[in-house]
Amino acid sequence: MPGKSTQFFTMLGQRAIYHEGWLDCTVHPPLSSWGHFDQDEWELFHLEVDRAQSTNLAAEEPQRLEEMKALWFECADEYNGLPLDDRSALEQVLAERPRAAEPRDQFTFYPDCADVPESAGPMIPGRSYTIAAGVAVDKADARGVLWAAGGIAGGHTLYVKDRRLRYTFNWVGTYLQEVVADRELTPGDHVCVAEFVATGRSDNPQMPGAHGVLTLYVDSEAVGSAEITTQPGYFCLTGDGISVGRDSGSPVTPDYEAPFSFAGGMIDKVVVDVSGVRYVDHEAQVRGWFLLD
Repeated sequence: MPGKSTQFFTMLGQRAIYHEGWLDCTVHPPLSSWGHFDQDEWELFHLEVDRAQSTNLAAEEPQRLEEMKALWFECADEYNGLPLDDRSALEQVLAERPRAAEPRDQFTFYPDCADVPESAGPMIPGRSYTIAAGVAVDKADARGVLWAAGGIAGGHTLYVKDRRLRYTFNWVGTYLQEVVADRELTPGDHVCVAEFVATGRSDNPQMPGAHGVLTLYVDSEAVGSAEITTQPGYFCLTGDGISVGRDSGSPVTPDYEAPFSFAGGMIDKVVVDVSGVRYVDHEAQVRGWFLLD
């Protein structure tokens, strides 16, 4: 089967065009925010005899070089290859994107359902949030994930292990920030809560995001807290979503093996509130969200 006659390429600020055995491409730093595309150097390679692209023939073949460049712009016009975009990874993550969910203050998630795409759930970057799970604990050794979003490359999870409520925020797959309850979770009906109160921007240039305090609650009692930094932007552009009663994608934390399904009790539902109202100010109302008593 014959190969393609022409192949157009543009990605992360880099450009190339293949045509009938020749490759014309630019030298440009990807994801650099450098811009200055008019200063890019174009290189020319004869792939039929130089598949390793070891010999740049741009100086020896100036007419062919210009013809290939013109072909690139022709294809760019046809395939919407312009404008060029070499924004950094952080700039792209922070950019506004269309969302599948209308803005609102509360999102309710149920167990035994398909994963919810992150873009259809609550946007937590830069803001305070409360994750509240209504749980009927039948056994003292109940364990497993109550709620998880994201995965190994970034995410957060509320779970029970070794009889204690735990929360881990995985910042971009680099920093694991863990909060563990100071007492055991006893059998009975409970509202298990992770509340993050944002206090400002992180002053760590290596770890941008919102800084604040994450507090764990069991019913009305605070059982643990720690300062954490939440990451800017989405956890995952594709793949790991939001799940209740399991971590069905890659694990948010190495503290468990996915899916680490919840066992030893029943989850009514999980409500994520991004209104900014403190949990202690409406704890009774939150309890009323669940079918527990």
